[in-house]
Amino acid sequence: MTTTDEAPAKPPRGRRRRLLPWKHRRDLTPGQLRRRRIVTRSVLAVGVVCTAWLGWSVGQALTYPGRDGVEARLAEWGRDHDLGLVVNQLEDWQYALDPPRVGGSLSPEALERMRATQSASAATAVPLQAPMPTSVTPRLPGEGVWRTLVSYHGLPLVQGTYVRPDTEHTSYEAAVAWISAAHATFHLHPGFMEPGGSFAVPPTIPVGQRTGLMATWNGGFRITDGTSKGGFYLDGRTDGTLRDGAASEVFYRDGSIRIGTWGRDVRMTPDVVGVRQCLKLMVDGGRLADDIDVPYQYGWAYQGKKFVERSGVGVTAKGDIVMVVGQALSARTLAELMQHAGAVRAMPLDMNGAWPSFMSYDSTVSRTDPKPSNILDFGEAADRYYTQATRDFVAVYAK
Repeated sequence: MTTTDEAPAKPPRGRRRRLLPWKHRRDLTPGQLRRRRIVTRSVLAVGVVCTAWLGWSVGQALTYPGRDGVEARLAEWGRDHDLGLVVNQLEDWQYALDPPRVGGSLSPEALERMRATQSASAATAVPLQAPMPTSVTPRLPGEGVWRTLVSYHGLPLVQGTYVRPDTEHTSYEAAVAWISAAHATFHLHPGFMEPGGSFAVPPTIPVGQRTGLMATWNGGFRITDGTSKGGFYLDGRTDGTLRDGAASEVFYRDGSIRIGTWGRDVRMTPDVVGVRQCLKLMVDGGRLADDIDVPYQYGWAYQGKKFVERSGVGVTAKGDIVMVVGQALSARTLAELMQHAGAVRAMPLDMNGAWPSFMSYDSTVSRTDPKPSNILDFGEAADRYYTQATRDFVAVYAK
């Protein structure tokens, strides 16, 4: 008699346990199945609508008028939709991944630009300014030496020079402009998005209003989201709040400009036609602000410590205007450059490559349509203010 080894019988296979938190269709009653279809279709419809709106909204941001680049447009879109903290954090991460280089030398193009100085002319009512002190010694050929950017009536009314920002970031440069206030008029223009709205002054310099144009420079941090910590006044209309203690560019009916602390150096009078506020003075009484190294005073969180593109404007003891745009600048080094240029009061304007700008205008070919040039090229078009400008700016004309 033989015996056969038989494997034990397997227990009946049970239904596989579902990992998803909802029941299978076969386990639903007809009423439950109908409700699931309604919910699913509703969720899909909402998703389609949201996706369509997002595409339309971003598309609008990428196609509005003006010369802003894609990165700037997307950043502005984020800030306009309560994503400012996200945008700032992304900028922080980008900076951490790609900080400015330490050491090194300027590019051949930058060195050539720095050396392109001119011989001092005979004594005139407006001489070339004396070379400004530099943060790096020994100075390079042409560093800190002024040259004419715009001449009117035979006078160098707009002058410029180039310097390295500090002893560490020697492969970068900053540009400094000087304007004879006695021979110029200054005018505040709104941006069509910042502060937005309708003004008698256009958000551009249109054809027919360019005769005598010598220079333009950018506005400050945004008014509409509060990052400027101040207000904007033009045409009798105020956006934001004109805040006591805020650094202010103040524009007068006669075309003059003053820069100072609102409520102390400057205030509202019948002659004021425009006010642009941004943060607080970086240079006051010819000295750096006591809190110049407090990072959140001059940018979000620790942005005051970052070495990035920045701009600022100041006034000398004689009332002339100095303006700085530069690469790899911290709040401190921006303030130091304006101080070296002779500013007794100076304020920050904007930061990051899309916004700092100073353009001079050459009218030798056409007095009614002068050719714009960036004093330092951050990749933005030199004719940005000949088109609809998204942000406010200042235009300077010869008297």
